[in-house]
Amino acid sequence: MNTTTPIHRWRAFAVLAVAFFMTIVDLTIVNVALPTIGRDLRFSESSLQWVVTAYGLAFGGLLLLGGRSADLLGRRRIFLLGLAVFTGASLGCGLARSDTFLIVMRGVQGTGAAIVLPAALSIVMTMFPEGAERNKALGLWGGLGAGGATVGLLTGGLLTRYAGWEYIFFLNVPVGLAALALAPRIVPESRLQTDRRSYDPLGALTVTGGLLLLVYAISTAPQDGWATPKTIGSLVASGVLLASFVLVEARAQAPLLPLRLLRSRPVAGANTVGLLLGGGFFAFIFIGTLYMQQVLHYSALMAGTAWLAASLTSVALAGPSQVLVTRIGAGPVMTVGMGLIAGGTAWATAAGVHGSFWADLAGPFFVAGAGTAFTFIPISIAGLTGVAERDAGLASGLLNTTQQLGGAIGVAIASTVAASHTATLAATGQSAAAALTGGFRAAFWVCTVIAALAVPVGLLIPRRTQAPPEPVTPADAAAVKAAAGRPPEFNTSTRRIPNDVVKPEW
Repeated sequence: MNTTTPIHRWRAFAVLAVAFFMTIVDLTIVNVALPTIGRDLRFSESSLQWVVTAYGLAFGGLLLLGGRSADLLGRRRIFLLGLAVFTGASLGCGLARSDTFLIVMRGVQGTGAAIVLPAALSIVMTMFPEGAERNKALGLWGGLGAGGATVGLLTGGLLTRYAGWEYIFFLNVPVGLAALALAPRIVPESRLQTDRRSYDPLGALTVTGGLLLLVYAISTAPQDGWATPKTIGSLVASGVLLASFVLVEARAQAPLLPLRLLRSRPVAGANTVGLLLGGGFFAFIFIGTLYMQQVLHYSALMAGTAWLAASLTSVALAGPSQVLVTRIGAGPVMTVGMGLIAGGTAWATAAGVHGSFWADLAGPFFVAGAGTAFTFIPISIAGLTGVAERDAGLASGLLNTTQQLGGAIGVAIASTVAASHTATLAATGQSAAAALTGGFRAAFWVCTVIAALAVPVGLLIPRRTQAPPEPVTPADAAAVKAAAGRPPEFNTSTRRIPNDVVKPEW
């Protein structure tokens, strides 16, 4: 499948990993800077949330489309396109002098991230053969994903305090330009080799519209209210579009999302656990940060530094996690990981009004951080296990879509529970600090329940899997002949396409 040297592969991996880490950091880097941004650009209270929501909306809504585009149009080409969009939008964000312009640029930045991430992960998949070497690469990849969100909080706090909020965006510019310069030289090109590329415009329209409406509805529901006509209408419209997408995909000759992917137990299980991981852990980060800032009165820098306990633990355990997945399979490892996240968030419910980091938060952060190492990594491995290279970008986009969608849902539910419970406690005469603490405790229990739901799912994932057979089309046969310069040899018992149908161009 791959004749390039290991050194060349790992150099390419380093460039891809830096770009991936940059997009994950930007999910949270603005959170601690929001008060400063709001003051400088005169944001209203209702519009300030859109600095975060605009990025998440574009990111979560366009990942599937970005992944399939990489498969069809060339993974390195699409990666470079997304990286250019992301870097340019980062510069625009830093130069913003009005609230509207910043929100628009954050949306463009999220679009670039949605293009970069699945293309980068699919290139990693095509570079490394399935097995121990790919598990090692995906172990590092998962470790970066687990630590990126918390590193974003720390970096945002440092830059906001010592340089200015603009530099949380300017930081991406030199990194992005360096990656753009290096990628064409050392990152391989690969694509679906066929004489005829078929597209699914109706599928792309329905799934993108449905995901955008769904992320929008659940992101704005805590402010607008879950029972308002706006929220209900958006959820209903999203449901209609996503149901239409399933019907379209079942009948399309070249579907955007072949439903056969979801019949794979490792892929379906990994995406289900990814959804619950996003819902439990990302909500934990959100609520935990609010608790530190609003109850313990931590500065942005102090709150970001506190999360190092989770991110450093995750990075330290990334290697053991990858080794365990190789030896015993992804399912048992992610089961333990989600159990640890559930345990960490449950432990955090003991935090009080006069809490402190070492007495109330260090333990939960260390435990939850360990859980992310044993969850992000096996999810990345299981979600690509048995997936044909022709679907690498799509599977990567699907895997990240479920995690981002889970994060949006978890944050919306947890913040709604926290706000409503705080209001109830305040109405009984409790102090503001006590009411806030009670609300955050209730939200931590929500995170615990969401994470715990993933534990039995991980147990259902088989330890060893094989790639499912694929039908062979005349176009595929012609592509094999053209790519290999010889007549294709088919295994008639499985009807699989030889691996060189998808051929990296080094």
